[in-house]
Amino acid sequence: MDKKRLKEAFKERFGATHPHLFFAPGRVNLIGEHTDYNGGHVFPCAITLGTYGAAVKREDGQINLYSENFPDLGIISFYLNDLQYRKEDNWANYPKGVIKYMKEAGYNVSSGMDILIEGNIPNGAGLSSSASIELLTGVIVKELFQLDIDQLALIKIGQKVENAFIGVNSGIMDQFAVGMGEKDHALLLDTNSLQYEKIPLELHGNVIVIMNTKKRRELADSKYNERRSECEEALKRLQTVIDIDTLGDLNEETFETHREAIHDDVLERRAKHAVYENQRTIKAAQALKDGDLEAFGQLMNDSHLSTEKDYEVTGIELDTLVHEAWKQPDVVGARMTGAGFGGCAIAIVKKEAVERFVDEVGKVYEKEIGHPAEFYVAQVSDGAKVLKELK
Repeated sequence: MDKKRLKEAFKERFGATHPHLFFAPGRVNLIGEHTDYNGGHVFPCAITLGTYGAAVKREDGQINLYSENFPDLGIISFYLNDLQYRKEDNWANYPKGVIKYMKEAGYNVSSGMDILIEGNIPNGAGLSSSASIELLTGVIVKELFQLDIDQLALIKIGQKVENAFIGVNSGIMDQFAVGMGEKDHALLLDTNSLQYEKIPLELHGNVIVIMNTKKRRELADSKYNERRSECEEALKRLQTVIDIDTLGDLNEETFETHREAIHDDVLERRAKHAVYENQRTIKAAQALKDGDLEAFGQLMNDSHLSTEKDYEVTGIELDTLVHEAWKQPDVVGARMTGAGFGGCAIAIVKKEAVERFVDEVGKVYEKEIGHPAEFYVAQVSDGAKVLKELK
């Protein structure tokens, strides 16, 4: 994204010539799917696809938001003294929620703002465009009003916006990856304790290819909340026979010993995924530290099979991409990433084989599904930040 063009777009929309500039990344999750609300581990990284922002303070209490991605919606305006969710405010509810909860936490947001954003995360692709907007807003407000608030507090506010303001029961992974990301590193995060480790993402001549099904997934309207409640019910039943707080407290052996207490095939499979996927994630991070890419790739493949068979969150589009990726030479591993039900998958592919990979997988996908997929090579990014001013 060209900073000069961002400034020009801001000037055209709002008149000011010297806005502050910001960036918040999207994310992919390398492994550890649907574990973040089950007290398990996740292993995401921030990516250079993300959301750019330009912003200035106003003299009054009005907040004006404009997205270059939704020009038909025009400028969406509201006031600091009226930060209620309104469906008609569309994407602007995400920044509105962040501002609301920052104010409620006692931070002095003393005036309105003009904010322009432009993202290059494909819409509805499951690469955390909403978390990107939330953390972007948090960093904007922190910088404009010189607030003493750390990144973890902004991350928790972003999750609160999803849960309490938008109404999606998501875990903390997306906001954490977007807020804490570091260039060329992945984050092994224990979602129970929020302890995390930054692990160098050394892929030895391979790259991460994002495969977009082009099937939009709407998190609030999907079966996401249903899966979460199924895991909560399985946990309750397990707690009658073993002292645990989350499914993430179990390893494979303890789960197999006590799984009969669940007394329901579907709930057993949901809980099995949460337990086994957590253990796979821990093993995958260790494999990466050990430089064992083959083991890492096999764990990715096993992860996809678990989301497909036990958790049932993939669907024909994601399965077609991943199963075809597995057939290609020079592929370390492939799996869905994000909540599922459409969105994206990832593959780790030898750099010089990417063009052939995209051609072969793309051909099969379009033939089977009837529309083309999109492919992007992901570069690993820093987390949400202020961009340096142009000289």
